[in-house]
Amino acid sequence: LAALLRGSGAQQSATVANPVPGANPDLLPHFLVEPEDVYIVKNKPVLLVCKALPATQIFFKCNGEWVRQVDHVIERSTDGSSGLPAMEVRINVSRQQVEKVFGLEEYWCQCVAWSSSGTTKSQKAYIRIAYLRKNFEQEPLAKEVSLEQGIVLHCRPPEGIPPAEVEWLRNEDLVDPSLDPNVYITREHSLVVRQARLADTANYTCVAKNIVARRRSASAAVIVYVNGGWSTWTEWSVCSTSCGRGWQKRSRSCTNPAPLNGGAFCEGQNVQKTACATLCPVDGSWSPWSKWSACGLDCTHWRSRECSDPAPRNGGEECRGADLDTRNCTSDLCVHTASGPEDVALYVGLIAVAVCLVLLLLVLILVYCRKKEGLDSDVADSSILTSGFQPVSIKPSKADNPHLLTIQPDLSTTTTTYQGSLCPRQDGPSPKFQLTNGHLLSPLGGGRHTLHHSSPTSEAEDFVSRLSTQNYFRSLPRGTSNMAYGTFNFLGGRLMIPNTGISLLIPPDAIPRGKIYEIYLTLHKPEDVRLPLAGCQTLLSPIVSCGPPGVLLTRPVILSMDHCGEPSPNSWSLRLKKQSCEGSWEDVLHLGEEAPSHLYYCQLEASACYVFTEQLGRFALVGEALSVAAAKRLKLLLFAPVACTSLEYNIRVYCLHDTHDALKEVVQLEKQLGGQLIQEPRILHFKDSYHNLRLSIHDVPSSLWKSKLLVSYQEIPFYHIWNGSQQHLHCTFTLERVSPSTSDLACKVWVWQVEGDGQSFNINFNITKDTRFAELLALESEGGVPALVGPSAFKIPFLIRQKIITSLDPPCSRGADWRTLAQKLHLDSHLSFFASKPSPTAMILNLWEARHFPNGNLSQLAAAVAGLGQPDAGLFTVSEAEC
Repeated sequence: LAALLRGSGAQQSATVANPVPGANPDLLPHFLVEPEDVYIVKNKPVLLVCKALPATQIFFKCNGEWVRQVDHVIERSTDGSSGLPAMEVRINVSRQQVEKVFGLEEYWCQCVAWSSSGTTKSQKAYIRIAYLRKNFEQEPLAKEVSLEQGIVLHCRPPEGIPPAEVEWLRNEDLVDPSLDPNVYITREHSLVVRQARLADTANYTCVAKNIVARRRSASAAVIVYVNGGWSTWTEWSVCSTSCGRGWQKRSRSCTNPAPLNGGAFCEGQNVQKTACATLCPVDGSWSPWSKWSACGLDCTHWRSRECSDPAPRNGGEECRGADLDTRNCTSDLCVHTASGPEDVALYVGLIAVAVCLVLLLLVLILVYCRKKEGLDSDVADSSILTSGFQPVSIKPSKADNPHLLTIQPDLSTTTTTYQGSLCPRQDGPSPKFQLTNGHLLSPLGGGRHTLHHSSPTSEAEDFVSRLSTQNYFRSLPRGTSNMAYGTFNFLGGRLMIPNTGISLLIPPDAIPRGKIYEIYLTLHKPEDVRLPLAGCQTLLSPIVSCGPPGVLLTRPVILSMDHCGEPSPNSWSLRLKKQSCEGSWEDVLHLGEEAPSHLYYCQLEASACYVFTEQLGRFALVGEALSVAAAKRLKLLLFAPVACTSLEYNIRVYCLHDTHDALKEVVQLEKQLGGQLIQEPRILHFKDSYHNLRLSIHDVPSSLWKSKLLVSYQEIPFYHIWNGSQQHLHCTFTLERVSPSTSDLACKVWVWQVEGDGQSFNINFNITKDTRFAELLALESEGGVPALVGPSAFKIPFLIRQKIITSLDPPCSRGADWRTLAQKLHLDSHLSFFASKPSPTAMILNLWEARHFPNGNLSQLAAAVAGLGQPDAGLFTVSEAEC
């Protein structure tokens, strides 16, 4: 037996059979029970069991050495169904045995069984000493957070074998994320509350446990406070005096909501007073009597007076007494006079003539008013239309010239004669455009017409001034830098808020003919508009309003705005939200699932989106993260004072959404603070991983500067960035100069997301005279005035636009239609949307205008148009003879 044991001692593996040559392999031992991994708890030995069939011998080997035979407990039996011998063996493994090899390798045991046909080895069973240390590697810390703010409590359990499981207690009650969707536990055992509620005010304890012990961390008190908010003002009280000067007041209370759990009390006054004056009542008094009238036929005369000296006012009493006094004339003064029939006829004739004159005057006034209304509307429309008919000079284009859409105006004369007409499109094999000299399609027929120049600016001002007199326009707030407005008709135009990337394109015929709208475009600050976000949703674009809502549009307008998301169908679920008239926000479009006939459509690009809409209103682009790979682009900006007059020097690091409107706000803020840019901006991809953003400063020369930061880094909470409801997020690093003469600063600033992307800035400049980065963020005007009306708002000349539309809208067997144009311009993913509109080509050109403002990029569009329907590349060329 010893020799047999020594012969099989070199084989170490999981269940393995070693048959004897010539033996029956079916009679090799196979294990009915194999030893399994176990943990030694405290000093209790563990039991290993093994059973094999058929078996004549069975023993354990641990860490390569055979266990002594006396330590085995072996039971023999016979299998009832096969009649083969079976053996079961048990051994106990103590803590001392395992500790002998602790640190060298893991302790393991294996079972080996024999039969007449060979040997078989079982799987290895590992025996480990279980433990759980007392001290947590990281315990949760107390926090004070405002209502609806995110809460993250970190916990790293003590080291242990097997690894400890973690659970959280709220006031000694188990926190179950399956019952509360507002709470979840991360893989790193941190407890996350998405939006703090008052009920989340409690003591939180992290509990770690395994088979050995159960450990509790120190409790962390979380207080959810509510900052107070003012209620609405009450109505003004009645004036304190009933007559003369007095006071009236109104009040409000800090109850909307009331401050709770140490929240800040409302700032400002709770009572306002204002002076008032109540008019005192004045009693009426009679004026002097008039002279007596001449004696009448009835031998009476009369006199009158009025209650006007003074007249009663402000509730004063009326005069008492009669206002007419009559009495008999004396007999000597009573003279009877009578009117003859001739006088009566004269009076009747005069009255009839007067009535006729009044009626005729009324008729003339009504006719004049109606004609004036018609003329005003005609003049308004024709003034805009005429402003587009500027004389042009069209030069013949060569075959290889890509600028086929360029038309330069000839402003050398003040009066130009136009002659000729637009040739209709022929259906022959080589259709060709005939271009007239007009900048637009001539509405005056084919005769000869003379059109006069005038200043576009003066015409626009005159047009707006005339339209502003119409009483059916609603006045809009003026003068804000985040708003643009203008008056438009069927010729369309464009609104733009400078330096924000936000614009509204109103294509031709979007406004019905005969209608004139005053349209506005507004950029809202996130803190001024409450946009509720659910789950993992986050705001990716500015909140923009265009209106007035409810106006009738016959073509979609295009709203252009920036976004800060990294578009990926696997990472984001993007939705366009619109605020209803009742104030609630609704999902009007799910990007990627658009219906062709829908009222809304969106062209999403790397940093901007273009929204087609036939209904004006308030819009925002919201993203919902589908995985932790979803990321928002943050722009990192470093600012410092232009002049340093003290020993302290502050470096402000801003973390903004990568949109033009956010950049504009910070640049304007820093101009007020007297700051300058000290490094080129960087982009950081901030992931939906619930990890905070950390900022730190390093390598500050200690001989010249001293950092006043008391911790190794600063943090911006994850939810402050992800929710996007707080503006101008930044951290400030305060440095102190050792000497006032110190002006050179060299250091590093690191910005990174825990377990995510990061950026580093190498700062090396002179704080008193270095301004090389100051001009990087100079705000420039985007194309001039915020409102462009009529053809001047579009880069594609109106005449060529109309010819492209009439040629490409009808289907073409050769493929030279709007579908081919969309493919050449890489817009073929929107074919179903374009096809649902009356003019697909017009939709393509409108999108081109919106995407390529202000330069227009006409050369690329011309190349795409000219390449349609090869070999008929001359379809859109203009020859000198045709001009």
